[in-house]
Amino acid sequence: MIGRLHVVTSAAGGAAALAAVRAALAGGAPVVQVRTKTSDDRSRYAFAREVVLLCRAAGALCIVNDRVDLALAARADGTHVGADDLPVEVVRRIAGPAHLIGGTARDPARAAELVAAGADYLGVGPAFATVTKDGLPDPIGPAGVGAVAAAVKVPVIAIGGVTAARVPSLRAAGAHGVAVVSAVSDAPDPAAAAASLLSALDGAR
Repeated sequence: MIGRLHVVTSAAGGAAALAAVRAALAGGAPVVQVRTKTSDDRSRYAFAREVVLLCRAAGALCIVNDRVDLALAARADGTHVGADDLPVEVVRRIAGPAHLIGGTARDPARAAELVAAGADYLGVGPAFATVTKDGLPDPIGPAGVGAVAAAVKVPVIAIGGVTAARVPSLRAAGAHGVAVVSAVSDAPDPAAAAASLLSALDGAR
């Protein structure tokens, strides 16, 4: 089963993002999701490949956000797709049965559709208000995350405004784990932040 803590890279990529990835992995993060938005494809590939190699060395999984072509080119373990990306069933056809595929949902009906299409796990949110990404809908809270988790049999990963203090309520609602961006990348000590989140996840079993 996929790990409980997904550390998402900052959209800018680059050396600072790689340093945060190294620190997160040192803190025990089992999954890193590559999310780059501003660079050209050659730079995105180079960044994704660096993250893949760091994850391999640490025994962690690497998932690429949005782009199955970059995921396959960089030899990542999986791809996470949103509502405006290629459909899950198309990604599955391109990437094959061993490739991990995540989908984004915020309600039980959409979650069921994604699982039926072949999603291995779901990113669900925003759980809480966040400024990491613009244009997000209103938060669904632990209750909304729980409604999705109750509707599917794949792991549900809560995302959006997640902190270590909020982990217990999300786990109690049925979330398998959490995904974070700024809670690790913007922390004074990203390794300690990742370890704290993992401790909260373990303690909320």
